Amino acid sequence: METIKIKYFTDKIDKLTYIDRKSDWIDLRAAEDIDLKKGEYKLVPLGIAMELPKGYEAHIVPRSSTFKNFGIIQTNHQGVVDCSYCGDNDQWFMPVYALRDTHISCNDRICQFRIVENQPKIIFEEVFSLEGADRGGFGSTGKQ
Repeated sequence: METIKIKYFTDKIDKLTYIDRKSDWIDLRAAEDIDLKKGEYKLVPLGIAMELPKGYEAHIVPRSSTFKNFGIIQTNHQGVVDCSYCGDNDQWFMPVYALRDTHISCNDRICQFRIVENQPKIIFEEVFSLEGADRGGFGSTGKQ
């Protein structure tokens, strides 16, 4: 089990919790009340900073209910926080774009994160042919 140092920028949000056996994604909350008009962009403060272990990064994505509840999408679709973003002022944010007029209240759960080990160093070997099964198409169906 890893211990991670966390700094809260506000006492208006619930503390982070890890719910064992439910999911290894942890909810993040808006750290202030936000009103957005359709077509507006905003960096939503998440009210935390962390000192991630060396060799790890955090992946931040919307919750499954974020679009339905708030009409926002994350503009980069996934945020990545590497372990070098670990200072006292390195608050995490979620960049959002509003597809309708919306209100986000302080402490609303709007995104989630998980911590993953960095990709190992890799070498690409160019070959003429690959040995795997040729599904001949697009995505998991193999159909275009």
